[in-house]
Amino acid sequence: MAERDRGTALELRKGRRPKSDCAGDLVTGASQLVSRLCATTSRHEARLAVRSTGGPIRVVYCIDNMMVGGTELNAVRTAERLDRARFALSVVCIREDGPMLARYRDLGIPVYPFPMNSLLGPQAASQALRLIRLFRRERTEVVHSHDAYTSVFATMCARLAGVRGVISSRRSWHSPHLAGRILRANRLAYRFSDRVLGNSPSVSRLVESEGVPWSRIVTIPNFLDPQSFEPMSEDTRARLLAEIGVPAGAFVVGVVARLSPVKDHGSLLHAMVELLPAIPELHCVLVGDGPERDHIEALAAELKLSDRVHLAGERPQVPNLHGLFDVSVLCSINEAFPNSVLEGMAASRPVVATDVGGTPDAVREGTTGLLVPPSDPSRLAAAIRRLYDEPALRDKLARAGCAAARADYSAPEVIRQVEALYTELAGRAAA
Repeated sequence: MAERDRGTALELRKGRRPKSDCAGDLVTGASQLVSRLCATTSRHEARLAVRSTGGPIRVVYCIDNMMVGGTELNAVRTAERLDRARFALSVVCIREDGPMLARYRDLGIPVYPFPMNSLLGPQAASQALRLIRLFRRERTEVVHSHDAYTSVFATMCARLAGVRGVISSRRSWHSPHLAGRILRANRLAYRFSDRVLGNSPSVSRLVESEGVPWSRIVTIPNFLDPQSFEPMSEDTRARLLAEIGVPAGAFVVGVVARLSPVKDHGSLLHAMVELLPAIPELHCVLVGDGPERDHIEALAAELKLSDRVHLAGERPQVPNLHGLFDVSVLCSINEAFPNSVLEGMAASRPVVATDVGGTPDAVREGTTGLLVPPSDPSRLAAAIRRLYDEPALRDKLARAGCAAARADYSAPEVIRQVEALYTELAGRAAA
């Protein structure tokens, strides 16, 4: 692989937009990869659909990494709830470092790493051949890719291996991870998929706008653990807030999200500057970790908020940490369908979120929360101030949000939809 292509692939893996968008891009590279694989794969085997062996349906999840994120959590939570008598699950990942690995292994689910530095070149071709052999050896019936990178890598391998049911996923909106080359490569991968799964109606409509027939698109939302609905006791809330450094009697706004640029925590800090004259007891708790931590700490110091902004780090999700807040905030500049707002609703907390991507599918303005434009600290401040001034509105949104979360995003209903999709694609009779 040319050095320029190697650098471009690494830029894409880091979430940066490539400097060039000309010939030799990922679409061309993916097509060349398919050609190389076809040349080394028996034409007869490539056409032969893997046959059911009876017993559990053999499903392979393909995912980029094992870190804590919305996509990664949704995948492992689904794995934890699949009927093990009906589905035999394995996992393929590109990067195995991260806490999700232990959760799969605790379930007895085998995880196969396929490390590579790019989606192009000899290393990728070698790993693709390994993956084809794995699919055939395990007589895989359904391959479900959960992210942009494995949709490119695994979908074509599944087709060449003769896997019967192939699922690609679209779980993000317009973002650096789906820009230029990787976006076009995903559109190519969609052509090889039996279904493209969107995690909200808005995301599914976006997939349709990219040329996928509606008949091949399925919408299955994220779901919530039952523990997400368990109320946090006042004693637990007081203890955890004191542990984080929040004084008693504070009005707490907070975010549970990775500390990354797309989450735009800075807008909340700037909103706090506007709010403090009216809400002197205001404090902010940020749960999560990530590359923006140093920047957020520096911004808090610059705005003279260091004693009011509390970075709690990554913490166990039981109890539901949104219960720490008086107002749960998500101020992302783009999203697909964020778990964070669902968890805030489940915790019976009023939610203020930015009107981006699939967020409005859950946060309905004035009914289950308040929506504000992205990157607009003044509008964000105004929404928080409104909730501070109107306790009755806080209670109304909290109750309605929790009721909607129970009705639409409970684990049993969503898992039923997932299992039905796998059963259909495997060509098995419904249970």
